[in-house]
Amino acid sequence: MNETDIIAPASHPYRAVCFDLDGTLLPMDLDAFLSSYYQALGKFAAERGFNSAAVLRGVDAGVRAMLAHDDGTTNHTAFWTAFRNAVDGETGDTDTDWEGIFNQFYEEDFGKLGASTVPNPAADSAVATLLAKGYPLVLTTMPLFPPRAVEWRLRWAGVDSAAFRRMTVYTNSTSVKPKLAYYQENLDALGLAGEEVLMVGNNTVEDLAFMQLGADGFLVTDCLLNPNEMDVNEVRHGTLEQFAQWVETLPTCKNPATSIQP
Repeated sequence: MNETDIIAPASHPYRAVCFDLDGTLLPMDLDAFLSSYYQALGKFAAERGFNSAAVLRGVDAGVRAMLAHDDGTTNHTAFWTAFRNAVDGETGDTDTDWEGIFNQFYEEDFGKLGASTVPNPAADSAVATLLAKGYPLVLTTMPLFPPRAVEWRLRWAGVDSAAFRRMTVYTNSTSVKPKLAYYQENLDALGLAGEEVLMVGNNTVEDLAFMQLGADGFLVTDCLLNPNEMDVNEVRHGTLEQFAQWVETLPTCKNPATSIQP
């Protein structure tokens, strides 16, 4: 299927729609964003008298821990345990309220990173259409950040965070994409089977992994990431604008998920 072709209709009714964020609803050059993020965080730490290099090494350790752990603890626990082991072990400082300091960063400086972002109006259009049709929406973004960072990125995308009944963040998730445990955790929170969900994302590995549990998929191609060189013709796909047009063809949701755990 080419992007100029008519996108195939939904094969069956959905009871909820899950969205990726970065590169899907939010136009994102991930490498450029991460470079800006680390630079801003290092500057923030240095301005407060901390060793910025040690702090960034701690962040790296925390991220690796979130990506690797499978002990059932939250990603929040995995991150801060690894961060403190790395930073406190290096500096000998065990009294610093690191989480409180990071919360200040996410409340203030993090928001400035999206100052130059130009949202795609198709994001808000698609979300508004789905809500009007009665579909519960879940933001299944990579759960490596606290809630405030996710709220900022939705703001950059021009989408109201209140549209989502659930957002995956590091405090409510125990796994990460593309692990099936992450997607099963979300199905459990939705109280649904995979076949009842549509997953919308831009990454053929991280987002379309949900299809292994039966979910239907829509691959957004504006900021396509295709690390496994998948033939995208194997799945429904198109630009975000085409997706917004496609959801206009969906019927009203007759049997929405009702007991979603936030």
